Amino acid sequence: MTEMITQTEEKIGYVFRNKNLLRKALTHSSYLNEHREAEECNERLEFLGDSVLSLICSDYLYHTRSGDEGELTKTKALLVCEEALSTYAKDLKLGESLLLGRGEKLAGAEHRNSILCDEIEAILGAMYLDGGYEKAKEFILPLLMGGEEKFRQHDYKTLLQEVIQKNRGEVLKYVIADQFGPEHEKTFVCHLYLNSNRISEASGRSKKAAEQAAAKIALELMGVKEDT
Repeated sequence: MTEMITQTEEKIGYVFRNKNLLRKALTHSSYLNEHREAEECNERLEFLGDSVLSLICSDYLYHTRSGDEGELTKTKALLVCEEALSTYAKDLKLGESLLLGRGEKLAGAEHRNSILCDEIEAILGAMYLDGGYEKAKEFILPLLMGGEEKFRQHDYKTLLQEVIQKNRGEVLKYVIADQFGPEHEKTFVCHLYLNSNRISEASGRSKKAAEQAAAKIALELMGVKEDT
């Protein structure tokens, strides 16, 4: 356990004064159910971390962006959504540090986006309690700044919606038509409809990735470039 804590601290670039806080942040509820000696799972820290994340992201965008509330909200949603947070966690290989129950471990839960998202929020909450707002900000802000460029480049759904809105009465609908593969490596197939007509089909490692891929294909078919 001590080695895992040390390795995690190296990954996140922060040394906890209260190691127990980090231990809680890494404890999934499934592990708590199987190990009575564990004090608490990471759900309460996740709750706190979610609010800390929201404040840090909002503060960053307020001071660096000139858009209206709608634009700021759109960018914030892009940076703190499940796909973005799980990507940050995967980049840091935080899934390797999770304490999981046997069943979840066998199911490959350390690769699951929802669980990785919860983990990074719990770590942020623990860091806030241990070192304060500034330490939490030092950890998550560089990830948000890097994510803005990464995820904005691939927000094909928003671009497609803006194109379609020019024609009133047109309705886009994304349908997950199929999914296959093991739990931790699922592939999702998305059908994209414009009104009642299917205009594209694509697959991805998550539902959102499949939807983005379908939107990208639709834009290409319409001859729309990403910087439109």
